[in-house]
Amino acid sequence: MTRRRLGFWQRFAVVLVKPVMTVWSRRTWQGMEHLREPGGVIIVPNHLSHADPLVSAHFVYDSGRWPQFLGKASVFRVPVIGWILHRCKQIPVERGTVDAVKSLDKLVAALDAGGAVVIYPEGTTTRHPDMWPMKGKTGAARLALATGAPVVPVAMWGPEKIFDPRTNRLSLRPRIPVTVVAGPPMDLSRWAGATPTRATLEEMTEAIMLRLRDMLAEIRGGTPPPLWERPGRSRPSDQHPEAAA
Repeated sequence: MTRRRLGFWQRFAVVLVKPVMTVWSRRTWQGMEHLREPGGVIIVPNHLSHADPLVSAHFVYDSGRWPQFLGKASVFRVPVIGWILHRCKQIPVERGTVDAVKSLDKLVAALDAGGAVVIYPEGTTTRHPDMWPMKGKTGAARLALATGAPVVPVAMWGPEKIFDPRTNRLSLRPRIPVTVVAGPPMDLSRWAGATPTRATLEEMTEAIMLRLRDMLAEIRGGTPPPLWERPGRSRPSDQHPEAAA
């Protein structure tokens, strides 16, 4: 969805958020051209902070696309808030229920309509002590197999300076340095047409997360560690999409 086709509530959200982010962050944006191709696209960022959605939304919007995030379906049932989220083309996702398949249908429909769907493969902010990427969940891979839409990796560094989840510290100082880099669409052709078994989805997800890890290393410098497995992490289900926002 281009800016020319934005509705009233989408423009209202831009008026509220963009001026704040323009003052709050000092931005280094790279790779926006990878988001400007027409048609649906699956955007997969690493997840550092609760500030990530604001930063990534700003980046995707500045690239000329409208970001469509996934949110817990319960939030969409909150009066007024849920109504506005629907009007802003955000996508409710049921987790761990029989309705999860319906959530996948909504994501497929959004991509078929040319949407830019943002999925955080880790499903939550990283628990790695040095904020390197964790092993991901399989929602983005499942969606890519179902639609054939390009998967664009987006590495971010700096949102953790706005809000650090390790300390729950929020910084209100202006012009916090934030770097966001979009890479070219991933080559997932070796899995094209494959059955979405657990093994296939986990192989695809690992390829996505390794690309994000290496892109983040280029921003941060240094040698990245292996993908980190969160203690107690449950294995992905073969029954339902795990497209966590």
